[in-house]
Amino acid sequence: MRVAIPKEPRDIETRVALVPDVVAKICQLGAEVSVEAGLGEAIFITDKQYSDAGAKIIVDHQQLLEQADLVLRLRPPPITDINYLQPHTIHVSFLDPFNQTDLLNQLLTQRISAISMEMIPRITRAQKMDALSSQANLAGYSTVILAANQLRKAFPMMMTAAGTIYPARVFVIGVGVAGLQAIATAKRLGARVEAFDTRPVVAEQVQSLGAKFIQVDLGETGQTKQGYAKALTPEQLAKQREAMAKVCAYSDVVITTAQLFGRKAPRIITKEMIARMQPGSVIVDMAVGSGGNVEGSVEGETTIVDGVQIIGQANLPAEVAVHASQMYANNIYQLLAEYWDKDKRQFTLPLTDEIIQGCLITHNGEIVNQQIVALRG
Repeated sequence: MRVAIPKEPRDIETRVALVPDVVAKICQLGAEVSVEAGLGEAIFITDKQYSDAGAKIIVDHQQLLEQADLVLRLRPPPITDINYLQPHTIHVSFLDPFNQTDLLNQLLTQRISAISMEMIPRITRAQKMDALSSQANLAGYSTVILAANQLRKAFPMMMTAAGTIYPARVFVIGVGVAGLQAIATAKRLGARVEAFDTRPVVAEQVQSLGAKFIQVDLGETGQTKQGYAKALTPEQLAKQREAMAKVCAYSDVVITTAQLFGRKAPRIITKEMIARMQPGSVIVDMAVGSGGNVEGSVEGETTIVDGVQIIGQANLPAEVAVHASQMYANNIYQLLAEYWDKDKRQFTLPLTDEIIQGCLITHNGEIVNQQIVALRG
């Protein structure tokens, strides 16, 4: 089986889909691996390292894709790239299938079997393939580092001859994978950390990291089968905002992580709430790429509203691109290894398998994922 790894768009992405160690593992499965020249430049991986791992280096982007049976990449592909693929090629990457209508239509036209990495089911057997979680974990870390660099205060408590410096106060809103890592990182840096989530079930996890969980009685909330928070009613949102506004007012750093899977992120920090915060404090909107949690946040920019700095960095895992690439590459390898036919030396798609049913979006010219079928009507 011929496996191709094209370059990511360098102006917006420094991560790569595969690192040399994982390329070597895929070659050992019996695959013929080709990578586009310059694939790893952004994280200081040379073409020679890939060739030493067993890959063939291809300069021509179109040629690379035309010869592929299986394409592995990180970001959703440009629609023009799909035109280069042969019918029945398997394509694996993040796809954003709820929003990329034109891309899905082209995948259907070309009869591409497309796997969406963010659709890997959150079940025990699939944890090793869960790229959404691996990247969110690093995003949570990067968020705190960005905030610490932007805040004009030290995070830890310091008792010195010149006086006592009190710890920074960090408020994390949303306690998923990213939120938990943000809490843990802020605690390691010595901050006093508080956190809130609409799911009371996560309170114990927050407390186990040494942070305080903010209790707000919102009535019935709950979570989806995949562990995501459910959308709140307007009344619940108003009650939540008032409780959070009180905490935001005395916090030095506020980190928002609230996202609804496949939908626009909820607006939870308003300009009125920002106006009550201390000048010089920092907000990091981790959901800026899907609509934003914070009024006034701008994707790719740091804005100042009423003296409060709002960081709208969308691609947070890329802040630690070396480790993000290593983790994503391992997620990809685990997916391939799980469904690799050793005799035929190829990646298979067992359509009745629970994981494949969750992440396979298009196949044989049809939408086969039931969530996307329901969305398209």
